[in-house]
Amino acid sequence: MPEFPPLELPENPKLTTNLTHFARALRAAGLPVGPGKVIEATRAIALVGFSKKSDFYWVLHSVFVSRPEHRAVFQKVFRLFWRDPRYLEHMMAMMLPAIRGVAEEHVAKPGEKRAAGALLDGVMCDVPEFPEQEMPEIQVDASCTQSGQERLRSLDFEQMNMAEIIEAKRMLSQLTLPIKPLVSRRYQAAKYGNRADWARTLRRAMRTGGDVSHFARKRHRMRWPNLVVLCDISGSMSAYSRMVLHFLHAVSNQKGAGWAQVHGFTFGTELTNITRHLAHRDVDAALAAAGQEAHDWEGGTRIGACLKTFNRDWARRVLGQGSVVILITDGLDRDAPEILAREMQRLSLSARHLIWLNPLLRWTEFAPKAAGIRAMLPHVDSFRAGHNITALEGLAKAISMPSDPGEKTRLMAML
Repeated sequence: MPEFPPLELPENPKLTTNLTHFARALRAAGLPVGPGKVIEATRAIALVGFSKKSDFYWVLHSVFVSRPEHRAVFQKVFRLFWRDPRYLEHMMAMMLPAIRGVAEEHVAKPGEKRAAGALLDGVMCDVPEFPEQEMPEIQVDASCTQSGQERLRSLDFEQMNMAEIIEAKRMLSQLTLPIKPLVSRRYQAAKYGNRADWARTLRRAMRTGGDVSHFARKRHRMRWPNLVVLCDISGSMSAYSRMVLHFLHAVSNQKGAGWAQVHGFTFGTELTNITRHLAHRDVDAALAAAGQEAHDWEGGTRIGACLKTFNRDWARRVLGQGSVVILITDGLDRDAPEILAREMQRLSLSARHLIWLNPLLRWTEFAPKAAGIRAMLPHVDSFRAGHNITALEGLAKAISMPSDPGEKTRLMAML
């Protein structure tokens, strides 16, 4: 247990007010905290009392933390909010861009950026008091303006500042990617099935001496497909890959989305399976663990070699019947286009639906001039942009709809 110095309270601490703002900071950092938690925390402190900061910490911890993945975020927000000098000096450093090579960089642990972003978003414990006077009414003509969320949906991930990235990640965590079930060749018993189940009918008749008193019926079973995401983490795709991985984490942890399993892979110069890390409920801890395992972040790109590794080592394991594959890359490959075309063809034949998200489609004058893009296009079922939230929202429509023959024609016309 960490050691805390004694907590000195002022004569009029306004504890309830500060606890309210502390709860807002926790909520902004992603914890499910409401007004009821503030009341519980106030009653708990009044009942237990405290003379040291450690007592105060664990009393609030018992009230606001309900899941293991919330512990790290709560600890960071607590120490930043109640002004622990060991953590306060890193708050601005985590939120502002650093100049590499000038000073030693502070590597943010999982939860630190969310805590710093919540506190820097106007949620601090010292709330200024304004004199009780009538404030002038400010009138704003908003007839020709666009809402913040609508603007954020169409904003390129690469052009977002830190506050916009935090809000975009929150919006991505709420997106859903539902899928319709597939009809299996196997059957299951059903009272109102569309086929007669003769085997079960005869078994029932044997129990009554051969008299058939009831015809059993059956229907096709329904099964859910797998979702496989291959994400390019090279230097040209860094800003987009991080946002897509946030979206993938939300999809993999959604209940009732319909997917049998969600598998995630990253590739740059080598292929890395990050599926087990996405199972962690805390998104910061999940992506931090995935980043530690993938050693080729912001490096070069060898799409053909990585797809060859996937087809050889992982395709039979994760590409079951009816799997949907989402490939996120710009298609700028260093390998020979013949290798890339062969591996893309093999991947397309193994998947029911292959969707390619390419951030380069954000340009209106995009043309498939690169050899890698020309080698990949003939083997995809859908070609979409993946540079903003609107593009990711359109994935649901692309996945739910069956393959459109006209899409193939349009893709071949681009070559």
